[in-house]
Amino acid sequence: MLFAPSPVKTRRPAALLCGLLVTVLLAGCNPSADSTYERDIYAFGTLVHLTLYGVAPERAARLADEVDAELQRMHRDWHAWHPGELTRLNAAIARGEPFQVDPEIRDLIALSQETYRSSEGMFNPAAGHLFALWGFQQDERPTGPPPSRAQVAAVVAEHATMDDLTLDGDRVTSRNSNVALDFGGIAKGYAGQVILAKLRAQGVKHAILNAGGGLQVVGRHGDRPWRIGIRGPDGSGVLGAVELGPQEEAMHTSGNYERYREFDTKRYSHIIDPRTGLPAEHIASASVIHPNGAIADAAATALVIAGPAAWQEVARRMGVTQAILVDDQGTVYMTPEMQKRVRFEQPPAKIVIGQ
Repeated sequence: MLFAPSPVKTRRPAALLCGLLVTVLLAGCNPSADSTYERDIYAFGTLVHLTLYGVAPERAARLADEVDAELQRMHRDWHAWHPGELTRLNAAIARGEPFQVDPEIRDLIALSQETYRSSEGMFNPAAGHLFALWGFQQDERPTGPPPSRAQVAAVVAEHATMDDLTLDGDRVTSRNSNVALDFGGIAKGYAGQVILAKLRAQGVKHAILNAGGGLQVVGRHGDRPWRIGIRGPDGSGVLGAVELGPQEEAMHTSGNYERYREFDTKRYSHIIDPRTGLPAEHIASASVIHPNGAIADAAATALVIAGPAAWQEVARRMGVTQAILVDDQGTVYMTPEMQKRVRFEQPPAKIVIGQ
């Protein structure tokens, strides 16, 4: 059950609401109806919820229309398997040809190269063939048996990495024709930054964009910060809450309980370790707070893959100081900085604070 804000301006499909890994907790705020505007938008395969505070209703509606149009454009251009700018780029790479990209895809490539290196290869959007092999480049949940170890090993042997790509202005070339870009682990974080920057440029001081497992906020909600709930390790209920703002910052969560394939009673997470080609295990979810939404998004994925043994080192290398992870046994791991911010609804049985 999602703890969702109300009232709303549009109806929300209940099935989509269940896909949100983090949520805005507005109960008890009681803002006046004319000071809060909310809009639901379907983009990036999830329900995106926009909240504007302190904006006149008619102007807020016009701004929400602009946000909707921007998100739909991004969704088309960055989609990994529906025809668009990214699929044309991937086709050119497969042919061994250079390709001229728009500035946003150029920035996504540059950011992905940075996070690929800082995560020691745990975040690798160049491994699109691997994600497709596991059935996670399709609109429906994959069914049937998972790929064989031999199939996985063959794709891993392609050694497709972000370091294979070269940027010369907006011109992209690749030394490896097996590179297939999939920005699913960074696109929502980058999009949130772009949207919030455009809203701020138009004078909006208080807003939140909630896109599935990621939020980008600025300002406050009335007389208090935005309060964000983190779902529990089994995907239900609220584990705890943090407050974001008034400065712009993002919080992104990656979890293994939302997208997966299941066969013969075994569940396979959609979060694939690009080094081994196998689904990540042990960590049920990871949440990261960072001023840069793209880094928060990528880091949340990388920390799930890093697991209990390596998450602290990966967080340090990625410049992440605020992170919380929950393993499949319910143990919570946190950085000291996150410990200062999170308030648990019910204290976990075990908490491990990083060094």
